[in-house]
Amino acid sequence: MIPIEQYGTFETAWCPGCGNISINKALKKALSILDLPPHKVLICSGIGQAAKSPHYLRCNCFNGLHGRSLPPAQGAALANTEVTVFAESGDGCSYGEGGNHFLAAMRRNVTMSYLVHDNQVYGLTKGQASPTTAQGQATKFQPWGTPSMPFNPVAVAVTMDVPFVARAYAAEVDHLADIIVQAARHPGFALVDILQPCVSFNKVNTYAWYKERCYKLGQDHDPSDWQQAMHKAQEFGDRIPIGVIYKGSRQPYEQRIVSSVRRPLATSKPDMAALADILEGYA
Repeated sequence: MIPIEQYGTFETAWCPGCGNISINKALKKALSILDLPPHKVLICSGIGQAAKSPHYLRCNCFNGLHGRSLPPAQGAALANTEVTVFAESGDGCSYGEGGNHFLAAMRRNVTMSYLVHDNQVYGLTKGQASPTTAQGQATKFQPWGTPSMPFNPVAVAVTMDVPFVARAYAAEVDHLADIIVQAARHPGFALVDILQPCVSFNKVNTYAWYKERCYKLGQDHDPSDWQQAMHKAQEFGDRIPIGVIYKGSRQPYEQRIVSSVRRPLATSKPDMAALADILEGYA
């Protein structure tokens, strides 16, 4: 395994006790288990507290616009098949501003992993309700309660037959690291929705709240059974299952296109004769 120290040690700007810290620790552990040297890892992120995560890792990093972590991640995964690609952002960035890209990525099914820090609030902008905030929950900016029903990304992903769908909890570092390893090794698009306490702006979904409700899926759950997966995907409230919800076998995008790149574009040499023929057609 690659020593965890190779991914660096950084001082973060996160609040003490923030769930992002545990997620970053789990990701480092997963990369070590995967035996991936830093130059073979790319993490794309958007904007937000969660999107700062790749800043605190020694690896390739691309920061996009708010909600735009997925397009460059998919492009990079197709352009360089020798790099393991992750996209990482918060629930607002991923399911709000980036909701359209999330749907497109599930349809397209490029091999990459999407790690969503789901704290059910907008943390960077100080506490507005996010797409996953519970209906009726009061926030700093919705003191009378959030009027809209919450978005369930796990259920949507299972509905779309995403090949790998999991829900994890930030405080379960070893469990989360194992899920990230499985996601990275599974062909096609992988979603890992990570329940992440925000100690500053979400006073409802706290560590104590999650501890009472989260339970690990056991051997009795068959992730290849779509109906079982849908049942577990919709279980969120008094009981919250964490683990691999669904595993499918949809063919990845890169295996379905004729011009699929089999080696990094940077090491490929252009066919000058073919280019000349193309240019001649415009003469």
